[in-house]
Amino acid sequence: MARGRSIDESARRHGLTRETITVHIKYQGLEQTFLGNVNDVWTSINRFFSEIVPALKVTRKVLLTVDLEKLVDDCRNVIAVAPEGPNLLVSKQKLTDSETLALNLLAAYVSNRLGLLKKDDLSKEELQKRLGKSAKITSTRLGELCREELATKTEEGNYKITTIGIKRLQEEVLPKIRERIQR
Repeated sequence: MARGRSIDESARRHGLTRETITVHIKYQGLEQTFLGNVNDVWTSINRFFSEIVPALKVTRKVLLTVDLEKLVDDCRNVIAVAPEGPNLLVSKQKLTDSETLALNLLAAYVSNRLGLLKKDDLSKEELQKRLGKSAKITSTRLGELCREELATKTEEGNYKITTIGIKRLQEEVLPKIRERIQR
């Protein structure tokens, strides 16, 4: 009912007959409007969901996404975000150079997704400073991360972690780091 008007008044106002209904669906970024009699609209809605939902279920099986809540939980005691920006909580002495760089990129990603940083990438100079090594070593390690598709170089020349990089860090690297820091 629209602001005190009867359903009949509202339907007449929009040029619809009593038997005509309109249903607008927004689902997972898709939008569809169905207009017609109750039976036709019902059939169309069922067809829409029977065609779209299975396709989305199949897509989800291969689509690589990041569960931010799980990622934050997995990173607990490894990275942290302070008002000054993201930080590593693990001593660099317990990490390889590649792990240090990847974790810094991961920290930038998490900080950005949490709305605490405006961007999710870091400059080579900033990464070099965080690594504490020469420009040559930093460039070499960043090149390796990019070849392994754990990181990518942006158009601006900065570096950011990839979605597959996040997945590999969560599944392979973070468990090893946790094991090392518990010793």
